[in-house]
This record gives sequence, C-alpha cells and structure tokens, in this order.
Amino acid sequence: MTIVNSFMNWYMKKRMHQIELFMKYPDEVQEEWFASLVNDAISTEWGKKYDYRSIENINQFKERVPVQNYDTLKPYIQRMLNGEQNILWPSEIKWFAKSSGTTNDRSKFIPVSEESLEECHFKGGKDMLAIYCNNRPEAKMFTGKSLVLGGSHQINQLSPDSFYGDLSAVIIKNLPFWAEMLRTPDMSIALMDNYEEKIEKMARATIEENVTNIAGVPTWTIVLAKRILEITGKKDLIEVWPNLELYVHGAVNFEPYREQFKKLVPKSDLYYLETYNASEGFFGIQDQSEETDLLLMLDYGIYYEFIPMEELDKEFPNTISLSEVELDKNYAIVISTNAGLWRYMIGDTVKFTSNNPYRLKITGRTKHFINAFGEELIIDNAEKALSKACLDTGAQIRDYTACPIYFNENECGAHEWIIEFEKKPKEFERFIDILDNTLREVNSDYDAKRFKDMALRRPKVHIANDGTFYNWLKNKGKLGGQHKVPRLANERKYVDELLHQIAAMS
Repeated sequence: MTIVNSFMNWYMKKRMHQIELFMKYPDEVQEEWFASLVNDAISTEWGKKYDYRSIENINQFKERVPVQNYDTLKPYIQRMLNGEQNILWPSEIKWFAKSSGTTNDRSKFIPVSEESLEECHFKGGKDMLAIYCNNRPEAKMFTGKSLVLGGSHQINQLSPDSFYGDLSAVIIKNLPFWAEMLRTPDMSIALMDNYEEKIEKMARATIEENVTNIAGVPTWTIVLAKRILEITGKKDLIEVWPNLELYVHGAVNFEPYREQFKKLVPKSDLYYLETYNASEGFFGIQDQSEETDLLLMLDYGIYYEFIPMEELDKEFPNTISLSEVELDKNYAIVISTNAGLWRYMIGDTVKFTSNNPYRLKITGRTKHFINAFGEELIIDNAEKALSKACLDTGAQIRDYTACPIYFNENECGAHEWIIEFEKKPKEFERFIDILDNTLREVNSDYDAKRFKDMALRRPKVHIANDGTFYNWLKNKGKLGGQHKVPRLANERKYVDELLHQIAAMS
C-alpha cells in the first residue's frame, strides 16, 4: 500500500497547477465558462426560448434571463424526470440529486449531467484530496480506506431511464473504479434507506477496516462514532482506527461540534477539511489548514453571480459579477451550470474574506433568518453567539433552532430557542446572557432592538431532552445526511412542533 499511497499523492498533486491558474486569472476563467455554457445550450428548449444564439455578453444574458429558483424551474425539471431530453441542457440527463424541499415541495430533484458529475462533483472531490496532499506531503491516507457516510439511492419510478438519490449516493453509484476500491462500507450498506439500520450495519462493517479518513456531516458522523465505541468498548476512535488522519465535513457549521470531535478523536494532528458542495454543484474547498474560509472553485462548469442583500426581495434583483464583489458584505449566490441550472439562486448567503484569490465564508440561508422586528439575525450571528456561550460555560451543543415570539398586548417580542445539549452549561442563565450579549455585539440591528427591551426582550431558551431533534426528523421521515434542522426561521412552525413534542415526552 505504500507504493499506492505514493502514486496517489503524486497523481492528486498534479492538479495544483490548474488550481493556481484560476486563482491567478479568476475573471478570465469565469468569462470562458460563461461563453462555453451559453454556447453549449443554444439548441436546448431553454436556449431557444431566450435566444442564446444571439447572446454576446453577460449584460445581455442578465437582461434576457430572469433569476430562477427551484419553483420556477420545476416544470422543466419535471419533464426531464419523465425522460424528456434537451430541455435545459443538451446532453442526456438520467440522474437527479434529491435534496430537502422548498415551501411548495417536500423534496427537490436537481438534474445531474455527465458533465456536472465529471467536471464539477468528481473534480471537486479530487481537488479536495489534491489540496490536502499538497498541504500535508507526509499524508498516508491512501494506505487505508475512506469511510463515506452517504445518502440513499432509489430508482425514480416516473421513468425507467431516470434515477434519483441523495447527491452523495448519486456520486457513490457513479464513482470511478479506483475511488470505489478505496471506499468503505460496500455499496449495499452505503446506499441503504433506513438510517437507523444503516448506522448499525455501517458500524459493524467498518470496525475491522483500516480507516484513514472520514467524510460526512458532523451529526451523523458523531452518531456512527458513538455506536462504534459502544460495540468495541474503546474509549475513542483512535483506538479503533489508529491511522485516522483526515475528517472532511460540510453542509453545516462545524464549530458547535468541534469539541465533541476532539474527544472522539483525541489526535492533535487530525486534519479537518471543510468543503462547500450541494446538489446543485461543488463550490468551495478549505485550502488553508489554519484558516476556515473557503477557496471558490472557478473552473467547475459554473458561472457565478451575486445578489446584494438589499436586492434580494425585489422581483427582478440586480446581480453583480465576481469581479465586483466587496469584502465582508453578504451576498446571495446565483449560478449557471453545466447541468442546466440557469441563473439559479441556490439559497445560500456568503461573505467574501479575500478577492486575491477569492475566498468566502457561508453566512446563512436566504430563507433561514429571523427578521420579525428588523433585527436581520442570520445563521452566522447565531453560530458565533452560541460558540461564545458554549466556550464560557463549558457547554456543547448537539442541535438547535430558533424563531420569533411576536408582540402581544402585554409584552414586546423576543427570540425563542430550543437547544439540545451534548453537555449542558454549568450556569444556564449565564449561558443565555452570553448568547444575548454576543448577539448584540455581532449584530447592531439586534442590539438596537434590545435597547431597554423596547422591541426585543431577553431570549427565551428551552433545553430539549436527548434525542428530541432526532425523533422530530424521524417522525417527519427526514433522517439522513441531506436533511438538516432549520437553524433559524421567521415563523413559529418548527419551534411549535418541537415544543409540542417536548411536552408530550415530559
């Protein structure tokens, strides 16, 4: 395996030259991809509708094609699910990534073309490993196997020629042979639908493997790790897998889970690598080991636009190109891709930390915020405040959600939080005070509304019993890596459901 490891390290690092090129020439790379995407789609139904043949520049494109979301593209995607081709993209599309839904749909089905698999998702996975091997030349990850916590795979019954599953499952199903050889567990377990049974079988199947790296969302990785420790009687994962050296994570903010991971994997040189990918594409990779911002990957068949937050609620929002973004300002991402997503708003908000090269941080979701009183609280604010409260009170958080309490005749508004702790704070009231005070420090609008309790009073925080969020997701049929607890909501639906569940359990 030493020879294999040496070869794979060399092979992966070959890609660094191309990565350095788009870091050096970002605008040129994006302009090339824009022209290529439009040209490729000229003969599609969508391309004919918006006369792509006559589009000569990005301004014409922006004037002609409205910003889209899943609901506006759904009629086209539904036809593709039924087997129709050449609708949004010219090449045959038979794979769809299933992800959590919109207001109107329980699930979204995102088209995955052969180009997006090869030039985006697979390329992102290889680049992630290239960056890791480049940053850690002594890496030995290829001497063992990668434990991948994937999703489920089902055959789409609408058409015999189209298939769907979680993005991770679509990728696993289409992996090149060399990647499949380096992965565990086998596909029959990796693609199981029942997550409780899957965790059990995955734990027992991987205990005896030489696992050198793990990839998965933190919540399910922790659930799997705890089950493995229960089965083996070991005190941490290093006793199970002494050669574990890399953990790849994404989808949710890792900070609330970092302390738990340090206990599960008490290895000072364990390398944590964050990726920013979704069903719609692979967007960013943490390229610096000591910094948490993400390098925006510019040569994956995606053309990027950005919506300033003040434009977000407009019917026809203005967008800016990558070269126009400002640092430390929140933007919603709009993408046009080699799977036929045109000017598609993916729902994430980001903030750029560097423009040479372009690096960013994910700050939240366009629909996951609290702004009932003009406070404009985003996930980034909440995560910072919770991290500070945990640090100062010795707490560890497993899951949380929050929403507004609206004004009534007797009281002003407030924010109501439900938090499930891995380790409860030593002083609960102090935890709430630190949460509140830190929110005031990081969000001036929140601070203004909290002034003398005029519009917002102190947060109301409930401690949830162990398993509350797990059971809530289970009852909704949403166990699995692609389903996440909504962190913030501008309505009371989620919190009221959870409070009802907590009351029923007590």
